[in-house]
Amino acid sequence: MMLKAVMTRLQRGAALALGGLSIAVVMAGAAEAARQENGVAHFSGLDKITGRITEFDVYLGETVQFGALQVTPRVCYSRPRTEKAQSTTFIEVDELMKDKRVQRIFTGWMFASNPGVHGVEHPVYDIWLVDCRGYSSAPVPANYEGPQVEDRPAYDGLAGDDFVSSGLVGIPQRKP
Repeated sequence: MMLKAVMTRLQRGAALALGGLSIAVVMAGAAEAARQENGVAHFSGLDKITGRITEFDVYLGETVQFGALQVTPRVCYSRPRTEKAQSTTFIEVDELMKDKRVQRIFTGWMFASNPGVHGVEHPVYDIWLVDCRGYSSAPVPANYEGPQVEDRPAYDGLAGDDFVSSGLVGIPQRKP
């Protein structure tokens, strides 16, 4: 009788463990589904000599030069607007040296919510991620193969169809 009670407890424990595992798998799948892939990484760059901050968009796979640095984002993820803001990008940053060599100075993930953690710090230039976007006013490169990108901001679904997102506050617009 004692052995039967022990076996029943073990079976219940195994069922609970498997149930917990399946919940974890479902939650991981939900987190994966909530991640949105964007075609444009929006950066800010600081020129420490002039003190000028420049904002620029870079399409995935495209290389853009900021001063002596060449920035190439490989992926750019964000969350839906209904969740806590979190934009991340995996980038490669190369420095163009005086003797025309190119030297890789950074490869890794960058987080918009915490730019100090993985920002590119250079003696003359700093670069940090501001946001991942599905639109850009910059022309689409000829060899671009990433996610679809719009040429203007998308309608803000939270504010309704009468508002166009400006990135900060909904601005009333007439429907097209």
